[in-house]
Amino acid sequence: MISFKTELKLNNKQRTIMAKHAGVARHAYNWGLAICKEILDYNQANPDNKQKFPSAIDLHKRLVAEVKSQNQWYYEVSKCSPQQALRDLRIAWDRSFNKIAKPPRFKKKNNRDSFYLEGNIQIKGNKIKLPRIGWVKTYEKFIPSILVKKSGSNCVISKRANRWFISYKVDYEPEKIEHTFGRVGCDIGIKTLATLSNGLVFPNVKAYRTVKKKLAHLQRELSRKVKGSTNYKRASVKLAKLHYRISCIRKDAIHKLTHYLTKNHSEVVIEDLNVSGMLQNHRLASAIADCGFYEFRRQLEYKCDWYGAILHIVDRCFPSSKTCSNCNEIKSDLKLKDRTFNCSYCGLIIDRDLNASINLENAVSSTV
Repeated sequence: MISFKTELKLNNKQRTIMAKHAGVARHAYNWGLAICKEILDYNQANPDNKQKFPSAIDLHKRLVAEVKSQNQWYYEVSKCSPQQALRDLRIAWDRSFNKIAKPPRFKKKNNRDSFYLEGNIQIKGNKIKLPRIGWVKTYEKFIPSILVKKSGSNCVISKRANRWFISYKVDYEPEKIEHTFGRVGCDIGIKTLATLSNGLVFPNVKAYRTVKKKLAHLQRELSRKVKGSTNYKRASVKLAKLHYRISCIRKDAIHKLTHYLTKNHSEVVIEDLNVSGMLQNHRLASAIADCGFYEFRRQLEYKCDWYGAILHIVDRCFPSSKTCSNCNEIKSDLKLKDRTFNCSYCGLIIDRDLNASINLENAVSSTV
């Protein structure tokens, strides 16, 4: 199963309904989070008389009795929105208790608003019929209509940069692809997004760097506005749209690269980079984050499963850049500023990234 996500084409009335659903989900989440924190504080102060930590069902029962009956605007939206918000809250607490993530925090208005819907979802052409909302248009010409039928059709509607998106799961049959080429080594970097061992180079789009000045200008404009004013909201929307555009450009470049690798090569070899450690270099942290190394590996892993390619990950201690791809001599004094590899033993002169990608390909060949 894969997730299908597309933008909704809404009118003002539909935007208001979406905002109400997101507001109710946010209110239920924040209310449940406050209750959970009160119980944790009480248990810490009274270790001999601890209260039971509530489950999602316990929180929902208490929400219906104490909150929903006192606030009639809860009945203007689908009941699935606050229910799923409390489920998400409990999942967040479980991840915190298992030391996987930090404790959940209170949600803010217009900050990644989203809500969950479940029921009879119908699709006709480029329109989708949602429970309690009705028919909404999309910007797509054709929408995959094979929805999940386990416990009724369900979807998630989210807001990003003042635009509303819908996502749901679709049945997917992986394509049987006959790969044109065999094994290939892929070295990702800052100067170029990826250099392959066959000599092909994918340039780095540098989405953040190209609009860095414009982004700083919009941030200064926002800081000069009065918080809560109309001008402040307009400036924040402009800033959010630019951030969204940067992320879209970066993801588009990574999608094109990973599609080429998995559809054309039967085996792909990459290096297990220590991205968190690389980000500690404050001179290169901005450029490294702009490349999206983690997103590249994430996409490569699931697309290799889709198209039947094999992904090899070489250990991070392997000296791919300092090893000569011709004679395997290691050049220990190679610096980061040296973009050309000059082997003093065999005289090979080659691009640093191309040399690293060839070494990655040969590293798997030597172990097989």
